[in-house]
Amino acid sequence: MRRFARTALAAAALLLLLPAAHAQFRQAEDEDFIALRDAARRSDADKTDRIASRLSNYAIDSYVNYYRIRVHLKTVPEAEIRGFLTRYDGTAIADRLRNDWLLELGRTRDWARFDEQYAQFALDDDTQLKCYALMSRIDKGQQVAADARTLLAVPKDYGVACVALLTRLAETGQFDQNDLWEQVRLAAEVNNLALARQVTALVDSPMVEKVAVAISQPALAAAYGPGNGRGAHEAYLIALGRLAKTSPEQAVRALSGNGAVLTPREQAQAWAQIALPASFSLAPEAAAYWRRADGARLSLEGYQWRARAALRAGDWKQVGAAIDAMPAKLRGDATWVYWSARALKAQGQSEAAQQLFASIADQTNFYGQLAIEESGRKITIPASAAKPAPSEVAAMAANPGLRRAMKFFQMNLRFEGVREWNWELRKMSDRQHLAAAEFARQNNVLDRMVNTSDRTRAEVDFEQRFPTPFRDIMHANTQRLGIDMAWVYGLIRQESRFIMDARSQVGASGLMQIMPATARWVANKIGFGDFAPARVNEIDTNILLGTNYLNIVLNDLDGSQALATAAYNAGPARPRAWRSTLPGTVEGAIFAETIPFSETRGYVKNVLSNATYYAALFDGQPQSLKERLGTVGPKQ
Repeated sequence: MRRFARTALAAAALLLLLPAAHAQFRQAEDEDFIALRDAARRSDADKTDRIASRLSNYAIDSYVNYYRIRVHLKTVPEAEIRGFLTRYDGTAIADRLRNDWLLELGRTRDWARFDEQYAQFALDDDTQLKCYALMSRIDKGQQVAADARTLLAVPKDYGVACVALLTRLAETGQFDQNDLWEQVRLAAEVNNLALARQVTALVDSPMVEKVAVAISQPALAAAYGPGNGRGAHEAYLIALGRLAKTSPEQAVRALSGNGAVLTPREQAQAWAQIALPASFSLAPEAAAYWRRADGARLSLEGYQWRARAALRAGDWKQVGAAIDAMPAKLRGDATWVYWSARALKAQGQSEAAQQLFASIADQTNFYGQLAIEESGRKITIPASAAKPAPSEVAAMAANPGLRRAMKFFQMNLRFEGVREWNWELRKMSDRQHLAAAEFARQNNVLDRMVNTSDRTRAEVDFEQRFPTPFRDIMHANTQRLGIDMAWVYGLIRQESRFIMDARSQVGASGLMQIMPATARWVANKIGFGDFAPARVNEIDTNILLGTNYLNIVLNDLDGSQALATAAYNAGPARPRAWRSTLPGTVEGAIFAETIPFSETRGYVKNVLSNATYYAALFDGQPQSLKERLGTVGPKQ
């Protein structure tokens, strides 16, 4: 009996140890998987193969097989690639491998296989593949110039494929000199010397070095004047634009001394070259420069800054004209629909303006909210849809793609997790989106809850879209400081989407994304003697430091939430500099739209839009975004 008892006790002890041992085994597998991913990203084929062999039964086998194939993509048998695509058909990782394979097929100009696979590429979000697709059409004798002009607008996205497309467009005569010189100017605008040289070689090879000098030594190139011939004139125009980045006044003087040599088209282009950097620096003269640029070919940034310069100058007629000149897709963005309506209203065309306001008033964004107010109403929270039933949430929990996403989130592999999550959302109805958002909430993945709920149209739940975690901590801090809790939550929603351990590329940490130096400075300022850098991700500490910093910049900037929000993102010195260039007091929406940093511009608009909805949730009363924005004047 004693022997039997000892045996039973030993067996029971073993059973108790099994879950812990299994957990350790899973952790070791997960660590191997992360090492596999890192080896594949470094194109270390030997290490990838070794680790993959240890993960033959891993929970997410599709990714193990993907990484193994990916590092051998140029040599792996085609049958193995097709086998993967068939086995995992309809999954995010199959579409990712198809993307990789398409890049290789495009590189080798294997148009038959490229066309077959491109027709099955679901996301179609790779600019390089779009360029290869146009090259395939060119090689079939098709005219693609119009599509290419639309596509080739942002040089940073080009890569080798789009440069190759430019070459084919030039070789086949589908892009003329005007098209190619426009591409050179685009490259110079974003400081891409390599691309500028490549495209110049296509249109006028003797001008390659002259264009290079215009980009790298614009004062020297401008001093030499336009010279003779189209290529020399284009190089001079580029030099003026580059010179205007540091001194618009010097560029204007150079143009004034040589303008008579240029054609009317070239003179308009020259003024556009000067006006864009002058707009970026918020020079008061920018609007006048743009008025002299009529007829110039502009970049997407150029079209928008022409309108922004007119906004700052209060010239509503020019605002309207600048928006009317935009490409249709840009003109249809809510930003420019709103400002077009404002321009019409300012010129007495109220009925046409109200039609435009009404066309975007259903959008739950900054300009949708402002359009509501222009229609005589205030911002309210729409009636909430019925909460997802347990059965609806259970269906999401059983979804293989969402389960993979959760596995990745648990391993802190957010890129892979977000890809899997968003892939599944493509196929969902509003009800399914709400259920998926609730599934995310139950697993404390609040950024996915917000992102997913934001996608619904007919059925909405603003409590999902605008969550309030740690409300007791937040209430205590905001009450003590006397700052608006809705504004702080609006900022957190934009900063971190409530990812507790969020960390930015520049080192900002936690819910309120506080930089290490800022955290130390604020801790010292408020007498937080127990502060250590490692504590910045603690919820209490992060909210304490973040709210205090926000309160400091708010008090420093005249109580303006628009200015303080910009300061939180870009540093306090920048909004002070931006306001100092204003010609007079402007409404907060104009200040926000004319912030010269694209990240900060979007940030301010999103934070204050969020804050308005949070206030409506907290107060249960209609809110005004325009009142929250206030006005901004040119205080020195």
